[in-house]
Amino acid sequence: MPDTEYYELLEVDRTADNKTIKTSYRRLAMICHPDKNPGCAKSEAKFKAISEAYDCLKDPQKRAAYDRFGKAAFQNGGPGAGGQDFGGGGFSDIFENIFGEFMGGGQGRGGQRQHSRGADLRYDMEIAFEDAYHGKDASVTIEVATLCEPCDGTGAKPGTKARGCPTCAGHGKVRAQQGFFVVERVCPTCHGAGQVIEAPCEHCRGEGRVDKQKTISVKIPPGVDEGTRIRLTGEGEAGSRGSPPGDLYIFIHLARHALFQREGNTLFARCPISFTTAALGGTITVPGLDKVAHEIRIPAGIQSGKQIKQRAAGMPVLNGRGFGDMVVEIEVETPTKLTSKQKELLEQFRATETGAESPASDGFFGKIKHIFGE
Repeated sequence: MPDTEYYELLEVDRTADNKTIKTSYRRLAMICHPDKNPGCAKSEAKFKAISEAYDCLKDPQKRAAYDRFGKAAFQNGGPGAGGQDFGGGGFSDIFENIFGEFMGGGQGRGGQRQHSRGADLRYDMEIAFEDAYHGKDASVTIEVATLCEPCDGTGAKPGTKARGCPTCAGHGKVRAQQGFFVVERVCPTCHGAGQVIEAPCEHCRGEGRVDKQKTISVKIPPGVDEGTRIRLTGEGEAGSRGSPPGDLYIFIHLARHALFQREGNTLFARCPISFTTAALGGTITVPGLDKVAHEIRIPAGIQSGKQIKQRAAGMPVLNGRGFGDMVVEIEVETPTKLTSKQKELLEQFRATETGAESPASDGFFGKIKHIFGE
């Protein structure tokens, strides 16, 4: 069974959504924060534990890895371990990550401490087939952590500012000598922030961000399909104490259509026709999503299941040029209510049948006679 310790620490179910997890974390953090429990080692340990749990569960990728592998996902190069990823930075970044503490004490290249980027958010949007064809301008309303305006995201009471942590000198980490080794851990005073806020902002309680609803405009391009992901940069949660915000991802879902089904850029429609049209041929009209009436020519003698393709009458290519096709599948309908005159005419037709008019059925019963005899 996967490790459930993080969920137990945050007092939530495994199925809890991000909002529930965040609410529970903030409630517990206020109860056991070291500033409210000075000198209490138990509260400090509890605060570190729930912070670790929340840091994992608020990230969708980390949470998925944790649900599957437990804490092993982040240990010894497990699937969720971040320390094994050296991509994108080159050897100079690796060198800086290992030895930079001796030179800059956990600071970024610009001499400022790097706070955590805001969390990414997901929003599922259902749209009609017509909107997927033509595109549309939409808006979404979400509740999200945004920059606290009174303190401008600093977390400090207006008119004051944070000062460097006296314990770690702004590094966010402290070291202790143990024999030949130097052990490094998160600073117990500032909890890795590198700064101490003596007078927290009353609006955000020192976090630098507050929850509120906001409405965001999103442009749906023509050609989107089920599962298409639209990224809105910077529209996710605000980062802590002025750090960059996360992104908002819009996942598209298509509502069912009364006529069409879709596979890629191809539209499929099943069209019933009368048996006389199937026998004699003719034309039918199918309205497309492009608001054009497409005339489909029906060849004489067509059978049920036959597909007729209408070029460039399907869905537009997403972020490209051109259109897919529309495929009409024919379904021959047998009449169920006949007048006396119609029955008479059909009886006359049956009297003239030779078998050549229906080669499939004639051949089928011919096989039966051959197998079982006359």
